[in-house]
Amino acid sequence: MMRHIISILMENEAGALSRVSGLFSARGYNIESLTVAPTEDATMSRMTLVTTGDENIIEQITKQLNKLVDVIKLVDLSEGSHIERELMMIKVRAEGAARDDVKRLADIFRGNIIDVSENSYTIEMTGNGSKLDAFIDTLNEDQIIETVRSGPLGIARGGQRLSV
Repeated sequence: MMRHIISILMENEAGALSRVSGLFSARGYNIESLTVAPTEDATMSRMTLVTTGDENIIEQITKQLNKLVDVIKLVDLSEGSHIERELMMIKVRAEGAARDDVKRLADIFRGNIIDVSENSYTIEMTGNGSKLDAFIDTLNEDQIIETVRSGPLGIARGGQRLSV
C-alpha cells in the first residue's frame, strides 16, 4: 500500500467536495487528508487529496474521480517529481526557563512563534511530514497543549502544471 497525493482541478461549486468524499465513502476508501482552496481562476478550486492503496485501487479512484462532473482534470503527483509541504500550528507550554528552550527549538526547526501568552507559545511550521513529526518528538508530551496540521499539499516540479 503506497501513499498517493492526488491533485484535482475542479469547478468551484457547492457540493463538489461532498461528491468527492461520497465517492470515497461509498467504495470504502480512506482519505488521509483533504485540502481545498480556490485557484488563480475564481471559477475553479484545487483539491489535494492524500490516500493509500495499491496500483489497482488508485487506478479505480482516479477513474471514478474523472467521471465526476465537477472534476476538470487530475494528476497523481506521487507518480512524478513533486514538492510537498504541510503546515502545522502547535501550542506548547512555555514557562520560566523552558521559554528560551522552546524558542531555540522552534528556531532550529525554522518555525515561527505566532502567538505568545504568559505560559505558552503557538508555533507555525511548514515542511514535509517527517520534519513536523521530528519537531513534535523533541518536545515532552506534557509540553504540547494542542496541534493542528493541514496535511500535505503538493505541486509538480519544474514547468509541469495542472491546468485545463
